[in-house]
Amino acid sequence: MKLLSILAWRNLWRYPRRTIIILFAISLGVWSMLGMSSFLRGMMEQQMNNAIRNLVAHIQIHAPNYRDDPMIDHSMEPPSDKLLNILNNNHVIKAWSARVRVPAVLNSERESMGVTLLGIDPQQEQGLSFIAEAVTAGRYLNGIDDKGIIIGKKLAERLETRLGKRVVLMSQDHQNEIAERGFRVVGIFDTQLENVETQFVFVSRHTAQKMLGMQNTISELAILSHDRDELDDLLNNLRAAAPRLDVQSWRIIAPMVGAMVKVFEGFLLIWYLVVFIAIAFGLVNTLLMAVFERTREIGLCQALGMKPSWIVGQVLFESLFLLAIGLIIGNLITWGTLILTADGLDFSRYAAGYEMAGINSIIYPVLGFADILIANFLIIGLGLVASFYPAWRAASYVPVDAITR
Repeated sequence: MKLLSILAWRNLWRYPRRTIIILFAISLGVWSMLGMSSFLRGMMEQQMNNAIRNLVAHIQIHAPNYRDDPMIDHSMEPPSDKLLNILNNNHVIKAWSARVRVPAVLNSERESMGVTLLGIDPQQEQGLSFIAEAVTAGRYLNGIDDKGIIIGKKLAERLETRLGKRVVLMSQDHQNEIAERGFRVVGIFDTQLENVETQFVFVSRHTAQKMLGMQNTISELAILSHDRDELDDLLNNLRAAAPRLDVQSWRIIAPMVGAMVKVFEGFLLIWYLVVFIAIAFGLVNTLLMAVFERTREIGLCQALGMKPSWIVGQVLFESLFLLAIGLIIGNLITWGTLILTADGLDFSRYAAGYEMAGINSIIYPVLGFADILIANFLIIGLGLVASFYPAWRAASYVPVDAITR
């Protein structure tokens, strides 16, 4: 093994220019695989985090028919003591909040628009959703009985209203009658997603309940756990504590996000295969050229007693050295790229298109450990498999024919 590895290493540098070219190709391929992976992972992470922070959370609990018909008639009672014991377990649940969520119409002095009314507990929503951090003008709601309203920046522009102005909110109450109430705009929130700014308005939960005659009933419970990917046990416990309620994870509440994740992962797999095929062609071509150039030498070695399996091993060692060096260089380049892009990639010029897709205009690359392992093992494993053909060609020479060629 030592002899074969020494011979393989020396054979690589007989033609340094060719070796450097194939190393550059392998390094570029590895960098493109990991770079594309980190970029798409960053997009996926931002899209999932945006969906979760945009009032979806990790788990939502509703009355059985609420998700099909989100009306006030499908409200539910406050959480029971058994359910509260789980919700207040800080080791399992990071934050939770009870909300009132119903369709409504917001009227200003000039315009009217359909919106979604959310009655929230301002303290519970901090750390659970984006609301508190997104208020850029005015103030956040002070408490659960605050009489003000927070609206989005784009919604304020379309309604031609502003901070401090009075607006009228209309919805259907518990008696199926029109309920309306005047609110003063105390806050304007600004997010990366225009549809969020135009869709939601926020008031305190008690104020919404009084306006709609809901007593102490609520529309939903939003729950944030410590790990969005490990929800099975928590879902089972919540369903056992509230068997008559609809308990669903964010993957069911926001199915488009889960579908986009699958699309991105499928694209990554295709990209990996395309890059590998390109690398494999270059690698096989390089090794075949090296074998053809050393035909007489290989025949002489066989005549002196070198076994065909040793020749196969020598060529495979050459391939292994090429792949290993290329992987090291490619991983180092990727690591350097991630350091340079740690502050994010700015795509502000395409902000409108990114907002429509639910993605921020600044992408922060994220490279998972699993992606590194997959890319490296794919290159090493399949690269060695592809190298068997030139190795077999080298070992199949007849010594006399090879020497006289």
